[in-house]
Amino acid sequence: TEHQIADRIRKRVLETIGREQSGAVVKIRRKWRLTAAAAIVVMGLAGLIYFLFSRDSTKPGPSQAITIQPSPVQKLVPGGNKALLTLADNTTIVLDSATNGIISIQGNSKVEKLANGLLAYTINGKLITEKDQAFYNTVSTPRGGQFQVTLSDGTKVWLNAASSIRFPVVFTGAERRVEVTGETYFEVAKNETMPFKVKAGTSEVEVLGTHFNINAYDDEALIKTTLLEGKVKVSAAGDPSYRFLSPGQQSGISKQGKITVLDHADTEEAVAWKNGRFQFKSADLQTILRQLSRWYDADIEYRGRANLHFTGQLTRNAQVSGILEKLEMTGEVHFTIENKKIIVSPK
Repeated sequence: TEHQIADRIRKRVLETIGREQSGAVVKIRRKWRLTAAAAIVVMGLAGLIYFLFSRDSTKPGPSQAITIQPSPVQKLVPGGNKALLTLADNTTIVLDSATNGIISIQGNSKVEKLANGLLAYTINGKLITEKDQAFYNTVSTPRGGQFQVTLSDGTKVWLNAASSIRFPVVFTGAERRVEVTGETYFEVAKNETMPFKVKAGTSEVEVLGTHFNINAYDDEALIKTTLLEGKVKVSAAGDPSYRFLSPGQQSGISKQGKITVLDHADTEEAVAWKNGRFQFKSADLQTILRQLSRWYDADIEYRGRANLHFTGQLTRNAQVSGILEKLEMTGEVHFTIENKKIIVSPK
């Protein structure tokens, strides 16, 4: 052992000292130096062997490869073109996996998926009858999805994540009426003899031909309609009053049905999602995280609240970790990603 080796060295040192005091020759002194050096090496090796084998015997030995497996973390990736088409007979078609071409014929209308991911409704050149209006379809996007639809009248509709639109495959009668949830952007085809009406929650928007955005998510405080072009009439369910909007104005309808109008709305912020961006102007942290939750299909868990506001814009193609790092630069909030959950903690 180490103690026995040390005792032997001590005895040899004492013997050498005694020899030197009695006039021992230099040869003996040199021999001791070699012996002492060898003993020191042996003691070092013995100490090393003791150190290695005194560890937990369940750990791998030095001859075994140690592999550290990374923890299985499911990445939160940006959304893309994903949607579900529900036909009048409740048949469902996953649009992101459907092949391009005609995917359904209903009455005198055909549904076609184009190469750019657009869903288009067209009339087959036949006489339109009242029963054609009985065919209602719904296009819905999941969290992490978006989609674009062209209705049979030529109206173009963009759907943000976690949104839907219900519509007749062919418009007949005195008006064109659709129902939406979530967030949608419209470029309505002009038809002065057939007004276009959009029902979103407790609000209704009536237009002739215009470009506007509706944000009607259930977890938002207001149903917001932002007008970019044309003119619309906004009303709330159960309220006979209404308001006309001009370009640049934004209406807000509360859960109680109260209508307010913002005269100088940030129209770029309202439609930033359609143009592939997140854009915020003095937005609170909770509002921002609701948008990230929908687009990255993530759940949000708060472990304490942070009263923060942000202004800026980011691409929707960015990894969510990069966006959270920018939000962390305030030094007042910290984010942790666990599988499909974003955990928010104040610093």
